[in-house]
Amino acid sequence: MEDNDRLYRQLQQHLDHGPAGFPSTRSGADIRLLKHLLTPEEARIAAQLSTMQAESVNRILKRVRKSGLPVSAGELQQILDRMVRKGTILAFTKGNNIRLYKNVGVSAGGMIDFQVNRLTRDFVNDLDKYHEETFSQSQKPKSRPVPQLRTIPVAKSVPLPAKLVSTYDDVRMLVAKAPGPFSVANCICRQMKDMQNQGCKYSALRETCLQIGPDHARQYVEMGIGRPVTRQEVFNILDQAEEAGFILQPENSKSPQNICCCCGDCCGPLLAAKKSPHPAKLYASNYYVAVNSALCIACGVCLNRCQMDARLFADGKAKVDLDRCIGCGNCVTTCRSGASTLQQKDQTFIPFKDKNATFQEIMTRKIGRWGMLKLRLRMFLGLKV
Repeated sequence: MEDNDRLYRQLQQHLDHGPAGFPSTRSGADIRLLKHLLTPEEARIAAQLSTMQAESVNRILKRVRKSGLPVSAGELQQILDRMVRKGTILAFTKGNNIRLYKNVGVSAGGMIDFQVNRLTRDFVNDLDKYHEETFSQSQKPKSRPVPQLRTIPVAKSVPLPAKLVSTYDDVRMLVAKAPGPFSVANCICRQMKDMQNQGCKYSALRETCLQIGPDHARQYVEMGIGRPVTRQEVFNILDQAEEAGFILQPENSKSPQNICCCCGDCCGPLLAAKKSPHPAKLYASNYYVAVNSALCIACGVCLNRCQMDARLFADGKAKVDLDRCIGCGNCVTTCRSGASTLQQKDQTFIPFKDKNATFQEIMTRKIGRWGMLKLRLRMFLGLKV
């Protein structure tokens, strides 16, 4: 048992050095999560996979054998493909059907998301404990991290004249210009809340996790946790999400591989952000809501519509707490008097080119430019990173 614990600790430390990070916890919730997800053999192998680049079986094999696991190339590939189906690593196909493998993070956008439709109560309880402990760690003073997700406004909230929204902040344009294919999966956050008898109060809609592109959409379908959908079906899902008041959160890139339709009572990142006195600082968003008090009829709809507790009443009129407003625009679409409008921030945030660029920036802030130079050298030499 002690040897197994050491394997999982080595994996936790390796994943924590990656872009997404995976900090340890005092309660051991981090190790318990890894034990839910991987067998000791799989943990040993995952600890030899790169967190930054996908690699061939032969390159990985050298490190796995050096770690003390005597497997053939064929046996290793079978184990790696099994781990892909379990949602604990990623696989990509290159050239003549050459399979490449890499690690994926654990929390948002990683192994946890890939456990949709196969959750257990023990896993959910350990995940809640992990989030509780790591959120308190994230509040320690440090430079502002690079968000992996960003917030974009729902379409109907954008001012009609000239539609000044940039293409990367227009969810329909993002989908329209994406090459596809597309897939959709159940929301892992709402599934967890359903298991805890805390069902979403906003909607019964569950298929709200959208995947875009050959790598991401195909991965979900291969794992058996997503189903292929057409571009028009994606638009229909977005319409339903907007009607429900969900917050649109694509990846922090101009060409996102996933779009989450989130709510403030189920979504893990949103729930964590709501505990902060300044949620707006934690999100990449180009918009905020302003209120014309002269037009406000004090109907109170905006208070129920807002999921970040950013709307309030003062002197009989609706107001906005800009420290909490993340610019989703949901309160604007249901403002009966037109008093609430979406405004563009003076300083525009431009998302990164793609997911790789996002992770590169995360790592640069994490280890510095000199550290990145050494990391790229290790990648070039085929060493584990």
